[in-house]
Amino acid sequence: MKHVTKPLIAFAAFLLLASCEIVGPKPGPQAVAAANQIAADITLHRKTAGLGTELSDPALAIFARVFEKVREDYLRAVTDTALLSAARAGLKKAYPYPKGVDVGFLVMAAIDGMLGSLDRYSTYLDPSDLKAMRDRIRGQFGGLGIKVRKHDEGLTVVSPIDGTPAYRAGLKSGDIISHADGKALKTLTLPAAVRILRGDVGEPITLTILRSGAPTFDVEVVREVIKVAGVRSRVEKDVGYIRVSEFTRRVSHRVEDAVEIIRSKAGLDLKGFVLDLRNNPGGSFDEAIFMSDSFLEQGQIVLTKSRDGEAHHKAEAGDVANGLPIVVLINGGSASAAEIVAGALRDHKRAVLIGRKSFGKGTVQRLIPLGRNDALRLTTAIYLTPSGKSVEGGIEPDIDVVLDEDRDGDEQLERAIKTVRELYRSRP
Repeated sequence: MKHVTKPLIAFAAFLLLASCEIVGPKPGPQAVAAANQIAADITLHRKTAGLGTELSDPALAIFARVFEKVREDYLRAVTDTALLSAARAGLKKAYPYPKGVDVGFLVMAAIDGMLGSLDRYSTYLDPSDLKAMRDRIRGQFGGLGIKVRKHDEGLTVVSPIDGTPAYRAGLKSGDIISHADGKALKTLTLPAAVRILRGDVGEPITLTILRSGAPTFDVEVVREVIKVAGVRSRVEKDVGYIRVSEFTRRVSHRVEDAVEIIRSKAGLDLKGFVLDLRNNPGGSFDEAIFMSDSFLEQGQIVLTKSRDGEAHHKAEAGDVANGLPIVVLINGGSASAAEIVAGALRDHKRAVLIGRKSFGKGTVQRLIPLGRNDALRLTTAIYLTPSGKSVEGGIEPDIDVVLDEDRDGDEQLERAIKTVRELYRSRP
């Protein structure tokens, strides 16, 4: 193979970055230099297998854009050396023997390694990933119906979504998916592992599950088009019950509609509301703000802190529940946006929290477009409840109630309904 020197690599990469059609400003000199360095690392890595390289892959341009956005917008300042080191480690870990591996795959492995060194939530979204994310926010997507995060042994289930294949198969918050169709997931990045779980609607996939206190077992789940209902409601005699399964688009409006429907059915007998956020993996940050605002007359909903400073999100006058008592149900599957709502209502003494400690995701991710069809999902801020507390590690409920799965009924909901009635009777 023809020997390619580093100066030639740098020149070729620079031409590529200068000519590649990217929406927005061209990458800066540090990003170009980083892409050149990764190109050189890939060439050296491939040479160990007796391979050369051609710098014609647009993935190098993507690397430069991702690198630049991380340098500019990530929650904390990260050195170029640390980012490049993580990128180099990522490509070598994913492809220790690069023979026959396309340069583009190596670059993507470098991107995954770099982002994986930041936190569990920052990821690159290729066109397929971005479409899936947008479909999820719209409340309809294909897959299993679970929200996951990376774990040393594979993927941890944050929560299954109500009524989905994963929910019906019995997957629970805290379950670890170690294998999918026999393929180990622990060595893969989060995006790569999630891609394996996706597939054509109607196709089955066998998941190997590690569950605390139970032997390892396999479960077959058939992929479906997932339609997230978002909000379900009913009247329990004199208490309104509202179940929010995920913070999809306009979910706050549907909750307000549910309140009005419950009020029209219960009439003057209505004592208050139970807002069920159990196994709610979160979703839209804005919808969490809107929903909190629906039940608050004033005050701060959440404080976000980023490299650019602080942002205060405050409630406007108007309580859709007209001051009636509220109990919020949470558990280990309540995460992110669900924790924003629970924390805001509890800190303002607008609601009592019942159930188990929440998941504990206290960071905000921003979607940053890179081109026409791909994006970077980057952690850009942390959020604090109105009392100034972080939810990292989870929010403890006011009343801890363990759900006994061997018992018929739902003791957490039963306790919530009882508490609403007690709060109503004790009002001044």
